[in-house]
Amino acid sequence: MSVDSSSMFVDDRITVGILTISDRCSSGEATDFSGQNLAQLIEEGIIPNAKLAASGCVADDQRNIIEALEHWCDHLRLNLILTTGGTGVAPRDVTPEAVRAVIQKEVTGLSFLMTSSSLKSTQFAALSRPVCGIRDTSLIVTLPGSQKGSEECLRFVASVLPHALDLISNRTSKLNTTHQALQSTPVVKLENDAADFGSCEQQPLKHHHRAHDHHDCSASKAQVEDICSRPRKSPYKMITVDQAQEIIFKMASTKNPVNLPLNQAHGFVLSEDVVSKYPLPPFPASVKDGYAVIAADGAGVRRVVSAVAAGDHAELGTDAVLARGDCIRINTGAPVPRGADAVVQVEDTELLKSSEDGGVELEVKILKAPKEGQDIRPLGCDIALGELVLPKGTYLGPAEIGLAASVGLANVMVFPKPLVGVLSTGNEVQAADGRPLARGCIFDSNSPTLVSLLRLHHYNCITCHSAKDTPDDLKNSISSMLDQDVDILVTSGGVSMGDKDILRPVLQADFDATIHFAQVLMKPGKPTTFASMSYKGRRRLVLGLPGNPVSATVTANLYLIPLCRAISGRADFMYTQLKVKLEHSISLDHRPEYHRAVLSFSPSCDLPLARSTGSQLSSRLLSMANARVLLVLPPRSPVQPSLQAGEIVTAILL
Repeated sequence: MSVDSSSMFVDDRITVGILTISDRCSSGEATDFSGQNLAQLIEEGIIPNAKLAASGCVADDQRNIIEALEHWCDHLRLNLILTTGGTGVAPRDVTPEAVRAVIQKEVTGLSFLMTSSSLKSTQFAALSRPVCGIRDTSLIVTLPGSQKGSEECLRFVASVLPHALDLISNRTSKLNTTHQALQSTPVVKLENDAADFGSCEQQPLKHHHRAHDHHDCSASKAQVEDICSRPRKSPYKMITVDQAQEIIFKMASTKNPVNLPLNQAHGFVLSEDVVSKYPLPPFPASVKDGYAVIAADGAGVRRVVSAVAAGDHAELGTDAVLARGDCIRINTGAPVPRGADAVVQVEDTELLKSSEDGGVELEVKILKAPKEGQDIRPLGCDIALGELVLPKGTYLGPAEIGLAASVGLANVMVFPKPLVGVLSTGNEVQAADGRPLARGCIFDSNSPTLVSLLRLHHYNCITCHSAKDTPDDLKNSISSMLDQDVDILVTSGGVSMGDKDILRPVLQADFDATIHFAQVLMKPGKPTTFASMSYKGRRRLVLGLPGNPVSATVTANLYLIPLCRAISGRADFMYTQLKVKLEHSISLDHRPEYHRAVLSFSPSCDLPLARSTGSQLSSRLLSMANARVLLVLPPRSPVQPSLQAGEIVTAILL
């Protein structure tokens, strides 16, 4: 987008350019999440009166960066240019050097503000090398490469940027307004880590994930060991369940279709429409066991001239046509002979004459006059030639497999299913393998539950030993899973606010993962975490579930199974919901709750009755044992502290 060169401000608004500096993003190997997030923040008004005027992406090459910045400053005359990526200490991090070659005056205070604010959260901010400066009437601000780090640093300086741009452009200063904004802006204290500073989060993995390097976990390890300064509240934005699901399902992409024999395709999803190459039935077929007749002959005596069974030729073995006064004995599903236009069932006939040995019928009496077309399935009445039988996205269950076979398919094109890795975490977790329970330990119920749930829905999964609450062990366990080519890694535990909850730091520091959300407004399952990463050239998804058994089970039903369905190509990947009546009153929680319940049905009630399974503690797996639905309950309010018996609520069918 070009900008009027006669004025720095277009329509009195601040024009902003966002330049992502990343080898992998510029080559198309990775998605520019940081740049997209910054653009969204500008659109949402993080900088008052600003609008996005340009965006782009260049490789970590000093010459390319300089050319892009000079063009935006000298030709587009943008007011503010935000770069993201390349400010760290890796060999390819050259953004500060490129910016210093472009600017005429350095604004060290902005750089100091970002660094000092970040250091309050993590010592690894010291490894970032931000540079801010002015070229003519353009201000350049360099931000870290990760989505979280770039957003945090922009928030640190956002409130002072309008006044800085006023001064640079020699416009009337708005000191009073700006100072008031500064005074009303709280100090931001957010969780950072080494992955949030320096290199862009989309740079090649060799810069961040050095396989089998003993020092891989140094960043996350230092963060974990810094117990006293860890955040006391989650630094992640609280989002709703609907928002969390929207984020997850946007990341769900199908794989390239494969051709499978029909007898191996149960549980898969069609990747293309199935159109019938044959009509069904492929000939007029009898609906009943009886006699093929000419309807115009009415009731009365008929001579039985032949018989036709299912699988026989429709023309009596000759070109002959059924004559008036004659009939042909016929079985269900057999082709109706030429000339016949009705079938009379055996029950509406009487035997008059047979062969001496009783093996052949010679004459029968039709007791009721038939109607034309009676008990005959016309050609293609079930499925017409060329008719859409099964659309793309159809789940292949027993009926669908049978339908595909009925139109002659031996093979079908389907989407591959995702491979899911299941990993429990925690020093206290012990596998239920027959050994006595060790002191201070609990048996691992999460892995067996999640594996069983996945297999119930026909998804393949792998497991490994539970990971200890140390960065090295967790990193090694995650690497082991990813090396087995899993598409989704689902973990349980390590996502809350304790000093041993280290999943997110390890994902960011050792795998350069992007955390899409880590706090959901729900009960149970508030700390559910969703992340993505590039590993060995392929995107992997990580769903971090809470460690409490009920929380893990509920969130797996809400997020994991629909995600697997979406990746498998199912058009109907969401769970089934229905309306139910409460059998008794239920007190509401301050968060929206997914309450376990059983159903009963009564002829006198128009809806199923839902009864709570009792105590809803997230550690009490017994509350899931007989549950058939999750009641979707609203949060408590002063006017509605509870729901009463007989009220109607939505329920999710398990």
